[in-house]
Amino acid sequence: MKINKTNVARLLDKAKVPYELIPYEVDENDLSAVHVAASLGEDIECVFKTLVLHGDKSGYFVCVIPGEHEVDLKLAAKVSGNKKCDLIPVKELLPLTGYIRGGCSPIGMKKHFPTYIHKTCLDFPFIYVSAGVRGLQIKLAPDDLIREARAEVAALF
Repeated sequence: MKINKTNVARLLDKAKVPYELIPYEVDENDLSAVHVAASLGEDIECVFKTLVLHGDKSGYFVCVIPGEHEVDLKLAAKVSGNKKCDLIPVKELLPLTGYIRGGCSPIGMKKHFPTYIHKTCLDFPFIYVSAGVRGLQIKLAPDDLIREARAEVAALF
């Protein structure tokens, strides 16, 4: 099966970052990272989801966390220099990032936002994040993701 390269894959190629594109079956009724991990047969702790938030001081920022966890808004606000923050409404995701729900990657958004990745990413030799479309994940080393997303490692839950 031929896998079409996404913008995320092209950016990683350009940066000479090793990665693997991993397709999975999309369930339109369940876009959760838990479903993705089950489809991949992977530990949910190494399948990360990308969340976009808006802070009262910094504006938009990104949190990348293991799939079955919820971001702690107080911690996210603190690490991003805000007093409070909230997840953005789903309808704002595509115009803001260029990605849809279930296919949002921390790499290659329309513009770069401050990005924070949960510290447990460093517990794994590789992790999964969205390749920028539903049905495709990118498997890469956490250090490569941190560098390419210009992310800071933090406690987010």
